[in-house]
Amino acid sequence: MIILNITIFLAIIFLLNLLFKRTQKLGQTVFVALLIGLGLGAIWQTFFDKESLVALLDWTNIVGTGYVRLLQMIVMPLVFISVLSAITKLKQAGALGKISVSVLSILLITTAIAAAIGIAMTYLFNLSAEGLIAGERELAAQASVEGRVEKVANLSIPAMIISFIPRNPFAELTGANPTSIISTVIFSALLGIAVLSLRKEDEALGERIAQGVDTLNKLIMRLVRFVIRLTPYGVFALMLKMAATSKWEDIVNLGTFIIASYAAILLMFIVHGILLALFRINPLDYFRKVLPTLSFAFTSRSSAATIPFNIETQTNKLGNDSVIANFSATFGTTIGQNGCAGIYPAMLAVMVAPTVGIDPFSIGYVATLILVVAISSFGIAGVGGGATFAAIVVLSTLNLPLALVGLLISIEPLIDMGRTALNVNGAITAGTITNKILKK
Repeated sequence: MIILNITIFLAIIFLLNLLFKRTQKLGQTVFVALLIGLGLGAIWQTFFDKESLVALLDWTNIVGTGYVRLLQMIVMPLVFISVLSAITKLKQAGALGKISVSVLSILLITTAIAAAIGIAMTYLFNLSAEGLIAGERELAAQASVEGRVEKVANLSIPAMIISFIPRNPFAELTGANPTSIISTVIFSALLGIAVLSLRKEDEALGERIAQGVDTLNKLIMRLVRFVIRLTPYGVFALMLKMAATSKWEDIVNLGTFIIASYAAILLMFIVHGILLALFRINPLDYFRKVLPTLSFAFTSRSSAATIPFNIETQTNKLGNDSVIANFSATFGTTIGQNGCAGIYPAMLAVMVAPTVGIDPFSIGYVATLILVVAISSFGIAGVGGGATFAAIVVLSTLNLPLALVGLLISIEPLIDMGRTALNVNGAITAGTITNKILKK
C-alpha cells in the first residue's frame, strides 16, 4: 500500500511537470500543486494509521524538505552577491540611507497597523485565554516557552543593534546567528561602498571589480532560477505533509482563534492593497504578480527561504530597483513582520490581559501595546524564533503570563502559514512603495 501511494505521489509530480511545460505558467502550476497536496494529504490522514503515515511522509519529505534546503542553500550567497552587485551600480553611496529609512519606516508602520487590527479582531470575536485546556502537547510547549524566556530577558535595543554588526562575516554567511541575514547585508553594503570609493580614485579598477561582481551575480541568479523551477513539486510535498499531520480536533477546538487570526491577516492584506493604491500602484496587478511567491511562503512557513522568490518577484515582475528589492526582502525577513510580530503577539496580549485584572481595550493599554509591538518587531531578529519569540518579548515587556503561548502550540502550523505569507507580502509592499517614492 505504501509503495502504491509513493507511486501516486511520483505520478502527480510527473503530471505537474507536464502542466508546466504545456502552460509555461509557474504561478498556475504552483496553485494546482497546492490544492492537490491539500486533498491528497487529507485522504492519507483519513485512511492511514500513524505508523504508515510516518513511513509515507519520510519518502515525500525528500521532495518537500529537499526543496526547502535548496532554497536555504542559495539564500546567503544570493543576499551577499546581489546586494554587493546592486550597490556597485549606484552612482553614490548616499542613496543607501534613503532606501534603508524608507523600507524600515514602512515595515514598522505596517506592523503597528497589524497590531491594531489584531486587537480589533480579538474584540470582535470575543477571544479570551480563560477556559483553554492544556493537554500533554500544550504543557510540553509551555515548558519549552519558559526555557526560551531567558534568551529575551536581557534584550534591549542597543544590544539588538550591536548584534546586527558582523563580528565574523564568514560565520554570518553560514547563517550561524539569528541576525545573520542582516549582518550579511551590512557586510555586503560596506563592500559595495568600498567599490564606489575605489572607483572615484581609479575608475578602471573600480569597473573591473564591478564587472567581476556582476558576472558572479549572473551565475548565482541562474542557480536561483534552476531552484525556483522546482517550486510546484516542493509546494505539493509541503502542503501534503501539512494536511496529513494537522490534528482536526485541535483545529475544531480552537477554531474561533484560527478564524479571527485569518480575518486579521486578510484585513492586513487589504491594508497593503490600499497603501499601494495610495501610491498609484494597481493592487490587483500587484497581487497577480506576487501570488506565486506568497503561495510558497504559505506552504513553506519560512520567510528566509522565500527571499529568492521575493527578490526575483520585485525585480523581474514588479520592476523594482535591485538594491531596494534586496534591502526590503532581507530586512523584511527579520524586522517588522506584520503577521508574526504584529498580529499574533497583539492578539495574545489582549487575550491574556483580563486574567491579571487589566482592561485590554482601554485607550492607554491599546496605545502601549501597539507601541511595544512595533518596537519589539524591530528586535525579534536579535533572538530569532518568529512568532513565538515575538509573543514572548511582548508579553514579557508588559509583565503578562506566558502560558497562552504554549496553549496555542497545537494550531501554530496552520496559522503560521498565513502569517508567513503576510510577512513576505509586507516586505514586498515596502520595497514596491519605496521604489515608487525614490524613483518618482
